[in-house]
Amino acid sequence: MAHYDGLMPELSCPPSLHHTFHHAADPALLALDLADHVAALLRQGLAERGRALLIVSGGSTPVPFFQALARCALDWSAVTVTLADERWLPPDHPDSNAALVRTHLLKAHAAAAHFVPLYNGATTPAEGVPALEATLAALSWPADAVVLGMGGDGHTASLFPDAPELPYALLDAAPARCLAVEAPLPPNVPVPRVSLTRRALLDTRQLIVHLTGEDKLELLHQAMLPGDVAEYPIRVALQQHTVPCHIFHA
Repeated sequence: MAHYDGLMPELSCPPSLHHTFHHAADPALLALDLADHVAALLRQGLAERGRALLIVSGGSTPVPFFQALARCALDWSAVTVTLADERWLPPDHPDSNAALVRTHLLKAHAAAAHFVPLYNGATTPAEGVPALEATLAALSWPADAVVLGMGGDGHTASLFPDAPELPYALLDAAPARCLAVEAPLPPNVPVPRVSLTRRALLDTRQLIVHLTGEDKLELLHQAMLPGDVAEYPIRVALQQHTVPCHIFHA
């Protein structure tokens, strides 16, 4: 694995922004590298505080990472896992992020982890947010790691470019850790969602951006240039310097 401290190679970026870039030859090797990295963060949290909080994302990219992380030996019974966002679907629906986590992460050693889903059975995300807010407030913040993906439009979690709820989600002073999100347009799965806000996503000891493919890397390069977060919401992670940000790419 190649490992670079500081700015990504051949990339112009504001000098106050610092990232650590990890590259692997293929997605399978990247998944192993990322699993080892996250497991080390969880072990550190367990050693220092007796508990750890991990926030993960959905989609197809994290599946091999989940499978590798599930095999990592640590005290999973003291680890809480929750999601950066969720489609407002029953937990057995194939498009549910909770179903993805249960199928691929909460296995092997990680079967002992405590999972906190975001979907709570309310009719709509807006109706479910108040109870979900209380659930999130009870977790042990800051998280030990927040693992984010990036869509082809530059979205992360369920924060989509120029979405009507985005300005509130990005407020530094927003009291909420989550909010309801309108159904995005295809090719994203067009169902309503709930997403963590900027406040919650940055309430972590380390941010991790996990992506594969040259198209995603090119988009990441664009997002790391100065610009409006509403254009590429992944800038929530990239254009801040309060939380260490590690980028894993293959």
